[in-house]
Amino acid sequence: QVQLVESGGGSVQAGGSLRLSCVASERLSVSTCISWFRQAPGKEREGVAAIRTVTGSTTYADSVKGRFTISQDNAKNTVFLQMNSLKPEDTAMYYCAADICPLSRLLGRAYKYWGQGTQVTVSS
Repeated sequence: QVQLVESGGGSVQAGGSLRLSCVASERLSVSTCISWFRQAPGKEREGVAAIRTVTGSTTYADSVKGRFTISQDNAKNTVFLQMNSLKPEDTAMYYCAADICPLSRLLGRAYKYWGQGTQVTVSS
């Protein structure tokens, strides 16, 4: 059973940056996608960014394009989410998820393995 552990969340002011990390307990298959999702209180879960680990190809939600960057360190089984120009509406619990790459990489129900989440709070 793959375990995912997120870290790097915190509180920042609008315009600031944070870098989230997601460490997998084992090397994942070549067909794996690792994705970041977020959920704010009272809102639906939203797919933020995804990366296909074998090719490094990425997918982003429109709401974060140009501000967030997903990357990976395969040697450390780690995926990062660099978040710049943060806005108050980015405030949420951020989760990483992994599975065989689904057709819709930002569709939460397509992922089997989930981390416990890390909180990001952006103040105005």
